[in-house]
Amino acid sequence: MKPDFAKGNGLLPAIVQEFETNQVLMLAYVNEEAWDKTLKTGEAHYFSRSRNVLWHKGGTSGHVQKIKDIRVDCDLDTVLYIVEQIGGAACHKGYKSCFFTRLTGQKPEICEKLVFDPKEVYNK
Repeated sequence: MKPDFAKGNGLLPAIVQEFETNQVLMLAYVNEEAWDKTLKTGEAHYFSRSRNVLWHKGGTSGHVQKIKDIRVDCDLDTVLYIVEQIGGAACHKGYKSCFFTRLTGQKPEICEKLVFDPKEVYNK
């Protein structure tokens, strides 16, 4: 069974969840090439809408996502990657999850600890 990439004009959302805790780490997009690379390598690959390129999660930082399980939704237009997050952080801003900001009324609040300094990882 393969996701229906035609439904999303070639791009489908990929929800990424940590296999040990079930915490949602991030949301990204996959095209057919990213899907195929993920299946072939066992590590998550995505398509960057802003840069218009395929990318290997952790290719620069070393914080790769090892696929433990893949699920597709009932309409075959969303995928769920259940992963082992290497390095403890999925977010390029240095947090475990991209969902590190809690909105309490009008005031945003950081609700996770920084795992790494992005300047040290990405500005080498």
